This record gives sequence, structure tokens and C-alpha cells, in this order.
Amino acid sequence: MSAPAKFLFDLDFAAPAKPAAAAEEERTVALAEHEAALKAAEARGYQKGVTAAEVQARTQAERQTAAAFERIAGSLAVLANELPALSKRIETQSVEVATAVGRKLAPALIETQPFAEIAALVEGCFRELIGTPHVVVRVGEGLYELARERLGDIARARGFDGRLVVLGEAEIAPGDCRIEWADGGIVRDHAAVEAAIADAVARWIAERTGEPA
Repeated sequence: MSAPAKFLFDLDFAAPAKPAAAAEEERTVALAEHEAALKAAEARGYQKGVTAAEVQARTQAERQTAAAFERIAGSLAVLANELPALSKRIETQSVEVATAVGRKLAPALIETQPFAEIAALVEGCFRELIGTPHVVVRVGEGLYELARERLGDIARARGFDGRLVVLGEAEIAPGDCRIEWADGGIVRDHAAVEAAIADAVARWIAERTGEPA
């Protein structure tokens, strides 16, 4: 039989035992280090979370900005396509408004000052008809007396020394007149002028919009 094994003790009973205070200090240091490491880990985790949140927020902001720019670009493209038609529509409406205002104002001005346009037209003619021997001016019956008096003064002021005949006719509207001389004449007919303007405006609008006049 083999010899029995000797019992060996790992503890050295001869070594002096550590004081209780030293053991407590080691435990305290170990706990402090653990808490410090835990706080450091928490700080690193928090910082990583903040960084990740910032990256996510920045990415989201960039996506929103890109989407906003895409919407703006789309709106600008639509506006660019619609701008010519819009410009034509505004221009057409402006002409229509101006024409409508003119139609309202012209009769009102003629009603308040029916002789003013006749006098201006006759005065312009006398500048060119100084050597003409005979001029006839036809006006509405309501303006006959005023025209006979005022047109004579205008003719003399412009140096016209020919014969001036002023006639009043019922079919001539207030503010209209006909001026006649030997080899020519001129007519002021508000209704005809208004019709010509309306026709010209209608044709212009038709050309701009592509719609029939």
C-alpha cells in the first residue's frame, strides 16, 4: 500500500492577520472605485445618448430642409409655368378696366363740357386751313348758338379770314361735329370712335388670349 498523503494547509497560520481597519479601508477603496467607475460609465452612456440624439436631430433637420427645398422648387416650377398666362391675364384685365373706365368717363365729360372737344378740334383745323376760302362746321342743335359765337372768335384768333358757316343739326349728338371744306373734311363721332376702340381692344385681347374676338 502506498503511504497516506500528507494534509497540506493553504493558510499560513504563522503569517500575521490583517488588522480590521485595513480590511475595512480596502473595502471602502474598492467601493469608491466601483462607484467612480459606475459614474464614469453613466457619463459615457449619457454623452453617447446626447451625441446620438444630436445626430438624429441634425439628420431629421437636414431631411426636413431638403423636403422644404423640394417643395419650394416644385412651387417655383409651377409658378414659372403659370407666370406667362398670369401676366397675359393681368394685362388683359388692365386693358378691359381702362376701356370700361374710359367708356364711363367720356360720356360724363361730354355731358359736362360738350363744346370743349369741338373747340379743340376746330382750332386744330384752322391752323391748317388759314388759306381756305370756305369752312362749314356742323354741330348739334343744342350747341348751335354757343358754337356760332365761340368758333368765330377762334377762327379770328387763328388768322382764318375765309367764310365760316356754323350749322345746327338734330341728328348730330352733343359733343360731335363735322367740319367740311372744299377738298376735304373731318368728323368727330363719339359713338363711332367708341365702337372702333372696342373692336381694337377685342382684337388685341383675342390675340393675347387666343380666344375669338
